[in-house]
Amino acid sequence: MTQENQQEIHKGLDGVIADYTAISKVNPESNSLLYRGYPVQQLAQQLSFEEVALLLWNGELPTAAQRDEFTAFERSHRALAQEVKTAIDVLPTDTHPMDVGRTAVSVLGAIHPEAGDTSPEVELRKAKELFAAFPAVVAYDQRRRRGLELVEPREDLDYSQNFLWMTFGEEAAPEVVEAFRVSMVLYAEHSFNASTFTARVVTSTLADLHSAITSAIGALKGPLHGGANEAVMHTFEEIGIDPKESREDAAARSKAWMEQALAEKRKVMGFGHRVYKNGDSRVPTMRGALDSMVAHYGRGEVMGLYDGLEAAMDEAKGIKPNLDYPAGPTYHLMGFDTEMFTPLFIASRITGWSAHVMEQRADNSLIRPLSAYNGPDERSL
Repeated sequence: MTQENQQEIHKGLDGVIADYTAISKVNPESNSLLYRGYPVQQLAQQLSFEEVALLLWNGELPTAAQRDEFTAFERSHRALAQEVKTAIDVLPTDTHPMDVGRTAVSVLGAIHPEAGDTSPEVELRKAKELFAAFPAVVAYDQRRRRGLELVEPREDLDYSQNFLWMTFGEEAAPEVVEAFRVSMVLYAEHSFNASTFTARVVTSTLADLHSAITSAIGALKGPLHGGANEAVMHTFEEIGIDPKESREDAAARSKAWMEQALAEKRKVMGFGHRVYKNGDSRVPTMRGALDSMVAHYGRGEVMGLYDGLEAAMDEAKGIKPNLDYPAGPTYHLMGFDTEMFTPLFIASRITGWSAHVMEQRADNSLIRPLSAYNGPDERSL
């Protein structure tokens, strides 16, 4: 073994501190995820998603004037661009929605009139435009899979209300809007996770914002990252969801399923997190949103499945749920198709990704790690 091979290797960059960030952190003392210093559970309780986006981009809570200005801007940039609609229509309806979302962002970048401009003011405007435009991509993609027509956005509705309007073609109940808003806030940012780091790597080459976001979407598609909320719902579907079943019976059935799955050493998504050691701090808030949807739709059996799986995992492994675990059934009850869950994650995380793109560019250094070679020594033909 060469001296080079004797170096310590951090697989997956585990434990490696790659750079500074002022955007978010997990406070180990309170076990709280902080956006620019504010606990995310407080933000989810008190602020609109639009205000949280401005906080992530600007570093401070917006003034009333800044909020109103952005609200007007966002509502005027919601329509699905014809070029994007054409690109989506070319794709088969069985194309994974994450691939549709990735394609849409790439097209939006390609047709942007300032595509090559990476100045701070233009990058921020691109982030705001993408924030406003992406919900139409998710909404239209779900509708076309169901054989339904595009629903145009409404400027009299806020972000969450309009997202649900474009998806389902009717105004959502206040309880549904509130649960959806909470989910968007909770998913918006989480430091140097896999997709965010991917976006920063691409940005470090001086590529544009849309290229960085497109690459982040590719990373988010994986089931070990954003795809987990989709995988959670597939678990529920495998167990079987019966609206006529009691909460208690559903819990007993799902607990037995989990015990067998663990005995078979199957990987069950939605549990555990590399950052949180005492449970994901976002879960109680998202669990509250799930509770409200269960009550609103009268679907106690869904909570029964949730409780049984959680209890069995805790008893067997002591592993707690992560945000994807309550988010999946929440989106299901709202009426989103399972394959659309991770694109919903995109819609939220565009805020955090773009904040990191701008932070990386402001103090850039090309991200180019070394590797320890473990192949054959030099040899001749």
